[in-house]
Amino acid sequence: MIRIVTQNRIERLERDARAACEHARQTSGAANEAFGEHVRELYVVTDRAERAEANTCEVGVMLLRAMEELSASQQELLLKDIEIRRLREELLQARRPAAAVFVLLHYGEVRMVYRSREDAYADTATHGVPADRTWGPAQRFWADAEWVLATFTYDPASRGFRSGLTPVAEPVGGAA
Repeated sequence: MIRIVTQNRIERLERDARAACEHARQTSGAANEAFGEHVRELYVVTDRAERAEANTCEVGVMLLRAMEELSASQQELLLKDIEIRRLREELLQARRPAAAVFVLLHYGEVRMVYRSREDAYADTATHGVPADRTWGPAQRFWADAEWVLATFTYDPASRGFRSGLTPVAEPVGGAA
């Protein structure tokens, strides 16, 4: 098959080819421009993401420090709460009348008043009487004994203390 091409047809094809080339060039330029814009946006977004990640790390470190400080504060608060409860209990105990008080006498003179027998024995030991010494019942006048631990018990009916039998320390050195 043979086809005859006329000059008009060739000119029209050349015009269409030039128009297609121009359109391809414009489209390529627009594509290059769009690609450049996307690359710029990608750089901006990447920069924002890196800054956000750095800020997140900073915030994480700050949060970790704040959590450590909070933990330390909570522990300190707990210790203070325990101390306050202990002090309140001591205050409550101090306000209650003692069931018994122990008066340490040296030849009839009051040396000290104690809340417990153990405290009195320990203090007497500082005065030369051994802490493990056996204290016997009072058989002589308080003024005659070197060391006497007099026990007074609380009597709610009279709102006061009453004397009971008092254990006595043997004189140091066996002197009577």
